[in-house]
Amino acid sequence: MTFKSRLLMTAALAAGYAACSAPALAQDETERPGQAAGNNTIVVTAQFREQSLQSTPLAITAISSEMLDARSQTSVAEIAGQAPSVTLKPQGTAFGPALGASIRGVGQFDFNPGFEPGVGLYVDDVYYATLTGSILDLLDLERVEVLRGPQGTLAGKNSIGGAIKLYSRQPKGDGSGFASVTYGSRNRLDFRGAYDLGIAENVAFRVSAVSKVQDGYVDRIDYGCAFPDSGIPALTTTEEGCVVDRNGQVNYQAVRGQLRIEATPDIEINISGDYTTDNRNSPAGVLTVADYQGAGFIDPYGSGAKYDSRFICGKFCNYAGFQSPAQAGPLGPLSPNGYEQSVSRDEVDLEAYGFAATIDWKLADNLALKSITAYRAYEAFFGNDDDYSPLAHSLGRSNIDFWSFSQELRLSGTLANGLLDYTVGGFYQDQKSVYLTFQDLRYAAPGFPPFIGTDTLPADTKAVFAQLTLNPTERLTLLAGIRYTEESKNTTYMRNRPDGTPHPLLGSLNDVTGSYSGDQVDYRLSAQYQITDEVMAYAQVSTGFKGGGVSPRPFAAAQVIDFAPETLDSYEIGLKSDLFDRIVRLNLTGFYMRYDDIQLNLLECPDISPALPRPCPITRNVGAANISGFEAEVFIRPGGGFQLDGALSHIDFDFRESAKARLASVGIPLSDTTPYNPDWKWSLGAQYEAALGNGSTLTPRIDASYQSDIYSRSPNTPSSKISAYTLVNARLSYFHAPGDWELALEVSNLLDKYYYVTSFDLLGAGGGIVAAQPGRPREWAVSLRKNF
Repeated sequence: MTFKSRLLMTAALAAGYAACSAPALAQDETERPGQAAGNNTIVVTAQFREQSLQSTPLAITAISSEMLDARSQTSVAEIAGQAPSVTLKPQGTAFGPALGASIRGVGQFDFNPGFEPGVGLYVDDVYYATLTGSILDLLDLERVEVLRGPQGTLAGKNSIGGAIKLYSRQPKGDGSGFASVTYGSRNRLDFRGAYDLGIAENVAFRVSAVSKVQDGYVDRIDYGCAFPDSGIPALTTTEEGCVVDRNGQVNYQAVRGQLRIEATPDIEINISGDYTTDNRNSPAGVLTVADYQGAGFIDPYGSGAKYDSRFICGKFCNYAGFQSPAQAGPLGPLSPNGYEQSVSRDEVDLEAYGFAATIDWKLADNLALKSITAYRAYEAFFGNDDDYSPLAHSLGRSNIDFWSFSQELRLSGTLANGLLDYTVGGFYQDQKSVYLTFQDLRYAAPGFPPFIGTDTLPADTKAVFAQLTLNPTERLTLLAGIRYTEESKNTTYMRNRPDGTPHPLLGSLNDVTGSYSGDQVDYRLSAQYQITDEVMAYAQVSTGFKGGGVSPRPFAAAQVIDFAPETLDSYEIGLKSDLFDRIVRLNLTGFYMRYDDIQLNLLECPDISPALPRPCPITRNVGAANISGFEAEVFIRPGGGFQLDGALSHIDFDFRESAKARLASVGIPLSDTTPYNPDWKWSLGAQYEAALGNGSTLTPRIDASYQSDIYSRSPNTPSSKISAYTLVNARLSYFHAPGDWELALEVSNLLDKYYYVTSFDLLGAGGGIVAAQPGRPREWAVSLRKNF
């Protein structure tokens, strides 16, 4: 019997017993995960069991739903502002509806399904396996847990930088719920709501929904219309003159239903389903460098225009055409009717859904089984005009079809009257991606025809794990964890012309399959000591890894090479304290990490002899580094309605001298750092809740966050630098207790700071292009929420 068959059989037996017997352990409502259990206490489940945040020996930021509301945060990307060492970036037009993520300088920002995430993302303990489809709304959550540092034993592969775990509000059947509406800048209109329904005794159902729409903030201008004497024809005429569209639009809808069944004191079943659509135009983008010196480009209009700075539009505009007219010159027509007029679209279209079933079965007083079964799927489309010009210098469109099935089992128990706690379990995931892309890369080489690529990527992961916690005294806790993982992945390539015939330069890749397989052992050793009732210290050694694979963008058979997993060994000490009668919470962490076999996505490969001189977008294990730093989080509630919270982090990334030759072979100096890795981050928030009588309150709040300089690619270059910035947000809320409703006014980017979220640099590939995604300008919104 295969590993998968054993897991499925075990899950089926558990589900069959549950269907006959019914529900489960009712939680103590005075101390639920994510809720207060006394003064400022938050309960988390990061170590497979419920624990106070302050007694958990991990660098963890726990964010309650109340704090998410106070900061007006509705997207998972927004929580990075207040979480130390955490970077979360919604990607630009080249990478579609994907979330790039790193923690402590370790992560992944390329959407391609051939790459593995470096930060694990979980919703109700279900793993999201790709960056695409991970820009999640914070819909009806109980809490968010951000685990910093490698979580190889607790969360498995691809949590090498850390893990982000979202936990939904569970059904109670008490008839509670809420409805809210928001209106704001550029016709922003949000609707959010949830309702908790008691269906029968011990059966409850909760439904949540969100809809968000907003106009874009970057004008897409028809260049030929704006410059009628340029020789480039106007493609569109609109009522607004030459403005074709406004990029950076929002059009997001999601719904989730959850069924909770408690039919006996020993078994609880939670079944959930969700559906999401994200249909909008391209992310906001502007051109910052346009300087093509190669010989491959052919002006499709015969206007004599060169790809240069004439196409740099400004801070909040671009000239993207998303058109590819007939290409003259040595290529000739691609079909009897000439080249397809429109090969891309100014559009992002994501449709995602999933189902999950969780069974909690109390087998005995000190023994419990948890089964998590999940299926997720999405289809994503996005177009990209990377050159932001009408010349079709770098144009494409992409479709990704993805599905995954996962099964996890955990058996947890206690022995010797609490002396020893343990969890053992297994995990299996089967997944498949089909990535279909059209690329017209006229800068690639003289006479380089466009191509259609189809990459088929089946993959699977198997793991077994165990964690033991020894409590020799009331104040001392020792922990040991281990996980063994096997993974495999294949990628089969197809490269054809648009008419279906093999591509003259890339066709040799057709039906070529690259394979990767490997295994890894991760471990964690931890000791914590409760110095006083208010102060706990811990030290730990932990490891993690990010899965290997096969370079997903070959332009020649020689570039079909696999790359190994990257690994991380982390040494960490921490202090968690509640001081001055729990008025001040101060958590401190120091860490030192050894980062090996680092995977970097490169644009050149001089050590390989490809069929084309460039591009050579390839992933290599290029070296090793030491990463050290510290993190501090503080929460102060002095009384009288005042509250202060803040965070500070510093990361020192140093490639090791032993990797110098290896790095030099791919053009990376020792002074470089990994992409999107700020040396410094800080945040500071303050609010005052003023009592107005009858329980009503008026609460002003202000938040500021800072990120130091980062680079968007390796090697670090001046063109890939994103300068440091500070953002300030403000909110004023009035809560009317008799009616249980709230009115709030919020302003984001209060100082109207102009900054870049991401950038896309193709200078190293010979494209002469650098484009950037500007952040949202100052925006205001008014919200009305009714609780019931």
